[in-house]
Amino acid sequence: MELANIHILVLDRDATSARVIRDVLAKVGYRVSVASHETDALNLAAGELFNVVVKSFDAQRIDAVALMEKVRGITPDTQFIFLSDKGTIHTAVEAMRKGAFDYLSKPVNAAQLAESVRKALDHQSLVAEDQQIKQRLRRRSDPDIFAGSSAAMKDISRLIQQIAPTDVTVLIGGESGTGKEVVARAIHEKSRRKAQPFIAVNCAALPENLIEAELFGHVRGAFTGAVSDRKGRFQLAQGGTLFLDEIGDLSRKGQGDLLRVLEDGTYRPVGSHKIERANARIIAATNKDLEAEAVTGGAFREDLFYRLNIVSVTMPPLRERAEDIAPLVKSFTDHFCTKHRRRPKKFKPEVLSLFQTLRWPGNVRQLRNLVERLVVTVPHAAIGLDDLPPAMHQGRREPHAIAIQPGMTLAQVEAELIRQTLLKVTSNREEAAQALGISRRALQYKIQRYRLTKLPRQVTPSTG
Repeated sequence: MELANIHILVLDRDATSARVIRDVLAKVGYRVSVASHETDALNLAAGELFNVVVKSFDAQRIDAVALMEKVRGITPDTQFIFLSDKGTIHTAVEAMRKGAFDYLSKPVNAAQLAESVRKALDHQSLVAEDQQIKQRLRRRSDPDIFAGSSAAMKDISRLIQQIAPTDVTVLIGGESGTGKEVVARAIHEKSRRKAQPFIAVNCAALPENLIEAELFGHVRGAFTGAVSDRKGRFQLAQGGTLFLDEIGDLSRKGQGDLLRVLEDGTYRPVGSHKIERANARIIAATNKDLEAEAVTGGAFREDLFYRLNIVSVTMPPLRERAEDIAPLVKSFTDHFCTKHRRRPKKFKPEVLSLFQTLRWPGNVRQLRNLVERLVVTVPHAAIGLDDLPPAMHQGRREPHAIAIQPGMTLAQVEAELIRQTLLKVTSNREEAAQALGISRRALQYKIQRYRLTKLPRQVTPSTG
């Protein structure tokens, strides 16, 4: 988020007080406008979209929420912070009940005001419907699934930086819940198309008889029930990004329709004689091994696979990035405390240690949902083992166990075995090779192949 894009309105009849508030917020980096009368504030709000209004008032003689309701009539997503040196608990409660984000006392505490504005922006990013507001707060809209230091996620972050500015087609693979759509959105938001639509479609949910109409749209009368023209996903994503989720579940007919667009760059809405030119970047995602299906003549077309797989991104399962769990939990906790207006919370170290031993079949999505549940339901600030669902204690892996899931390839099993041996048995390459029953050279080759080079290594003490 660019702080200079955040616009704040300060309304205070006291010129000295207004100057102090303005200076506090401007120092943080926000763009600040000042008004001394409500009519001036309303005139400014009519011509400019404000993220936050900081309103100073005398609770004894001014309705605390009148201006807020008027401004909200113009821009419903604007957040309000009230300041008063003569306020009462009743006034504060009434202001909060009617939609104010915060209520602070004067004289202004600079740190407290800055923190209140930051939290108001965090809240706004979660509830705002206005597209301009969302654009300003883009980076605050979701928790960070890239939190942590695992080599795999760092490699993916670097790859995103490389491919985002281009229009290259991307195929994202990985188990369910690993964050494939988040990666697709990250690519879109770092691209030249970021100001244009990001349209996601679940290919598994496309009815066989309506695939063409869903993807390419239709005109009135094209078929029974087509009572008006309707845009398809390619038209909705024009100039932006079309994200084809669960592409492996697209029917053979749908695969043929999609391949034709990728090859020709054009399509025709159902029932129309007009040829449309496709101008949407394609990003697809799957939890299946499309290459194996394509090569063996399975359910996925080989020619479509090679059209989609120009650049591939493989999301690692959570069990392979256990070192990222603590940062992920913090990111999710901060996010949901803000979203649900809960006081700050944290997870005790023993909980984080347990989390690192679990299999997480639902991956990052499962962890995120669990954190949200605990943030909402646990009343105290420190979340401990006793607060976890009983099933969580039954999913622990043995210290040297590896997590093997049905559907994993032999290469994935081998990579996990090597990774866990280096992490849990010995980081010494010679000893690890002996434990695995292979030569050190073979181990080094496999470490390179599976991108395990950044795992910790054992330091041999010097002798002398």
